[in-house]
Amino acid sequence: MVDHKRKRGRKQSKKRPSETQDSQTTTASAPAMDDVVFSVTNIELVDDHPVRRRGRPRKSPDEAEMPDETLTANGNYGGHNLVENGAMARVVPAMDAVVKVFCVHTDPNFSLPWQRKRQYSSSSSGFVIGGRRVLTNAHSVEHYTQVKLKKRGSDTKYVATVLAIGTECDIAMLTVEDDEFWEGVSPVQFGDLPALQDAVTVVGYPIGGDTISVTSGVVSRIEILSYVHGSTELLGLQIDAAINSGNSGGPAFNDKGNCVGIAFQSLKHEDAENIGYVIPTPVIMHFIQDYEKNGAYTGFPILGVEWQKMENPDLRMSMGMKSDQKGVRIRRIDPTAPEFKVLKPSDIILSFDGVDIANDGTVPFRHGERIGFSYLVSQKYTGDNAAIKVLRDSEIQKFDINLASHRKLIPAHNKGRPPSYYIIAGFVFTTVSVPYLRSEYGKDYGYEAPVKLLDKLLYEMPQSAEEQIVVVSQVLVADINIGYEDIVNTQVLAFNGQPVKNLKSLADMVESCTDEFLKFDLEYQQIVVLQTKTAKAATLDILTTHCIPSAMSDDLKT
Repeated sequence: MVDHKRKRGRKQSKKRPSETQDSQTTTASAPAMDDVVFSVTNIELVDDHPVRRRGRPRKSPDEAEMPDETLTANGNYGGHNLVENGAMARVVPAMDAVVKVFCVHTDPNFSLPWQRKRQYSSSSSGFVIGGRRVLTNAHSVEHYTQVKLKKRGSDTKYVATVLAIGTECDIAMLTVEDDEFWEGVSPVQFGDLPALQDAVTVVGYPIGGDTISVTSGVVSRIEILSYVHGSTELLGLQIDAAINSGNSGGPAFNDKGNCVGIAFQSLKHEDAENIGYVIPTPVIMHFIQDYEKNGAYTGFPILGVEWQKMENPDLRMSMGMKSDQKGVRIRRIDPTAPEFKVLKPSDIILSFDGVDIANDGTVPFRHGERIGFSYLVSQKYTGDNAAIKVLRDSEIQKFDINLASHRKLIPAHNKGRPPSYYIIAGFVFTTVSVPYLRSEYGKDYGYEAPVKLLDKLLYEMPQSAEEQIVVVSQVLVADINIGYEDIVNTQVLAFNGQPVKNLKSLADMVESCTDEFLKFDLEYQQIVVLQTKTAKAATLDILTTHCIPSAMSDDLKT
């Protein structure tokens, strides 16, 4: 079975992993031939010479002076066609709202957490919305050092401020302090969720040129999609318009000139062509309203349960369900989620906020369409309440549940924070995250990483809100740690008989230890024993040798 990976629309740097192809990376050398694509760079001129339209009679000269109600290049009806010197020019006001985003990134080095990687540059797209704000993709400004914006037809780059980054929904909000940037720019207007086969036009600055580019297509699918950057599942649009590196963050317009989404990723596979994905307006408005309501991005809530389909009639009968009852069975519940206090395994979720759930976990969406019921949850905001009706022991019970964002035992992102680390006697302790696994094992970490870590990534739930997976990342060789040099990426289970809940607790226990020995219990029944005094004394020399500024990260010092 081939794993079809969805890749985002930003061109990678030569030193970046291949799955982070999110925006066009600018380098000193010329682009490779494989990266060259053809795009529409001149969108204002339609034809150099008049061409007779098929199937329509010629207009008289008097009629020709009257402007048609035509679709302008920005998707707005009612634009004026101006004929000058045999060429037809279109008025494209909404195009001026599309900007080019230049970002300098400095990624953390998760394998050497006390330092950062070499900075690199990228370019992507964005667009102006109301309130002197600009939207783009979160992956376009990930680990940003500096962000600049350039308007269409301008030679000036304006320094931007990042207001909010929504990792899960892959949206970022920017602003510019310079008033000159906002002169002559009209914000785009948002439209409703499009229907299947509705025309869409994607506008942005992809590779292949420096000027604005337009690609068009239709909406081919609407469903819950996997958002690669956020490792979440939210509502998304699939379109057949080309989305290339650098298109990330650009708007998708409908035929009325309203923005119906943000281009953010595409499917690159030998068996697939022109499959692009767009963040739809319900997700965009959720992000904007979340920021306006809370002054910051708080995330999308999630129902902290794993469920099973109830399509088998014998299974439904054994659970005490009547012939007219439908729902899904709860397999297990996240101990850190609010639902853990009221729901139980084997409860049958019948409805969410009054909407009945089918045996396959779907709910009615629009005429002739169904969608996963997680869509209903994602429409809520963190801290909102939801009415859930369940079947427990053949009796219907109703609960009012407070919704919260979900926390994974091995997080998919550090959300811009530098990685935590602690060093004692050359042993480098850190926490496991998806970026850490990618740093250690590359893009194929799902095959190369230790099986036990992958099992925790895929299946294990945290038992407390503070729980972390702490590992010995590596051993910086010194005389004191002879014989331990081969310990790599092995989980730390306990210290001096006390379980290790997180990196902070481990650092506190080691620093305050007065016992004669430091004993670490590791995975696979390994142990590490060091003399306390000599271990602490040797740490300073090891730090000096490897030019490490501190034995612990700043977040562990507080």
